[in-house]
Amino acid sequence: MKAAVCYEFGKPLVVEEIDINPPHKGEVKVRLTATAICHSDIHIIRGEWGGEVPVVAGHEAAGIVEEVGENVTMTKPGDPVVVSLLRSCGRCFYCTTGSPYICGGEFALDTENRLHNKRGQSLQLGLRTGAFAECAIVDQSQVVSIPKEMPLDRASLLACCVITGIGAVVNTAKVEPGSSVVVIGTGGVGLNILQGAVLVGAHPIIAIDLLDSKLTAAQAFGATHVINAAQEETPEKIVKELTSDRGADYVFVATGSTTAVMQGFNMIRDEGTVVIVGIPETGATVSLPVSQFVMGGGQRIMGSVMGSTRLSVDVPWLVNLYQDGRPQTG
Repeated sequence: MKAAVCYEFGKPLVVEEIDINPPHKGEVKVRLTATAICHSDIHIIRGEWGGEVPVVAGHEAAGIVEEVGENVTMTKPGDPVVVSLLRSCGRCFYCTTGSPYICGGEFALDTENRLHNKRGQSLQLGLRTGAFAECAIVDQSQVVSIPKEMPLDRASLLACCVITGIGAVVNTAKVEPGSSVVVIGTGGVGLNILQGAVLVGAHPIIAIDLLDSKLTAAQAFGATHVINAAQEETPEKIVKELTSDRGADYVFVATGSTTAVMQGFNMIRDEGTVVIVGIPETGATVSLPVSQFVMGGGQRIMGSVMGSTRLSVDVPWLVNLYQDGRPQTG
């Protein structure tokens, strides 16, 4: 039996027996072993991002390739793989100019369904993956083969949480050794931003959250200083004190709070950078003093899409780091 967890907004979840069509040209069928839960999945389940139903959420996964379609060259049956929502056609403007993580190509899976329930309804794939199921069918560019020794439950986190956090530091912002880094929000992605800061040799590494339990975890992941914003009226002042009264070189906002974005802007030094990683609600806006960008200190604000990740490059690198026990933070 093949089963999937299906959602219809506002209704209880249903575990249904499903039919899976064979993978088409360039597609891969993966029998899933582990799927993590990302907050993006919760947005989908609640219907906060819209979309069609019934939908199978889940996009942080790992498993074993079971079957491949024609012209698949990137993996083969029996391979353990990470399965990500990221996919790339290799031919569009963004793919050919080094940004495959924002690929503009067209894929059959955008308009054709491979999963159906026993009533004949097509099941939508949440975030291009549909990993809350026994099996998933994805484009071959969404999978990366990994060593058999790599635990698949750990590997599933490389599909989104780890690459989004570490990639924001290493790929998007390109933080240099010795830079001061602040991370606002120390959930799963925020903790991986901290790991990225450790990997590049940043100092100080300052974690900000509202919960002491999360700040304790932040210290275990490499934060040199922690600030509980629920207890401190002026975390901006503390950041300034910890950065020679200049402000931070980089502030990473790993929460969907627009207030945190504004707070981060007030923490950076002249020519400092705010990197927005957390996803706010649709239509969220922030009011910023425009003149400060051109007549003040030349600050920058940038977004980070999935850590600017190139799956075939970054996932093997991160697997090697894991197997080597890095980063060492304690």
